[in-house]
Amino acid sequence: MKDYPISLLCRIAGVSKSGYYKWWKNADKVKDEFDVLLIAEMFFKSKQKAGFRTIKMKLLTEYGIIMNHKKIIRIMKKYGMTTKIRRTNPYKLAARIRQDNIVCPNLVNRKFKEQNPNTVYSTDITYLKYSGNTAFLSVMSDVKTSEVISYSLSDNLQMGFVIDTINSGIRKYPTDNLIIHSDRGVHYTNNVYQMLLKNNNIQQSMSAPATPRDNAPIESFFGHLKDELDYKKCKTFEELSALVDDYMYNYNYTRKQWSKNKMTPIEYKNFLLVS
Repeated sequence: MKDYPISLLCRIAGVSKSGYYKWWKNADKVKDEFDVLLIAEMFFKSKQKAGFRTIKMKLLTEYGIIMNHKKIIRIMKKYGMTTKIRRTNPYKLAARIRQDNIVCPNLVNRKFKEQNPNTVYSTDITYLKYSGNTAFLSVMSDVKTSEVISYSLSDNLQMGFVIDTINSGIRKYPTDNLIIHSDRGVHYTNNVYQMLLKNNNIQQSMSAPATPRDNAPIESFFGHLKDELDYKKCKTFEELSALVDDYMYNYNYTRKQWSKNKMTPIEYKNFLLVS
């Protein structure tokens, strides 16, 4: 079909160009209003969950109307038709995470005194608050001798410092027939942590839910540390880190314990290994 100039069509129809454009503008406005009503009907029927893709599809399948997606987006935005995003229930999400992550049986069953040195380690995380800040301390200790095998201090709760704790312990002593026991915290059900243990032939053991006594050795250590370490006066993370380093060394090599025949953890370990 041949396209004719608007001016020619207006002369034939006996109308002015300005009158034609006024009519066209009003007709377009009416059409827009009809489109708005159609889109609004579909949007609110969906309980405000239909996005522009769903509406575009429904316009085509139910009304045979082909509408540009940009126009649908423009109308929805102009008239405040914002799609409701269904938020995940945080309790259901947490439950799903626990189901997805693998929990392990308790291989220790509080039999701490019955173990030999370097066969069962206990690990956990504690918080150290200082000068309005919080640091996080990951520690792994021998349940028999109380020796601090390894530790890592961090200014955040990302996985890195927990992995560092395990790697430091692995480099220090052999891992043959080793069990590492923890609670069921997210760091210890994390796939990266579990694969690290598996790749080093380490058996993983876990406490029952909400049962601190299942991990009593490390809980006891944290209690002594917080009683004896004047960490709250620290002004910087570096100052706290140096204080923790000194404490760990003194705990292993100079702090004697009644329950260890009045020996330090290192002395007690050496005593047991030669007995």
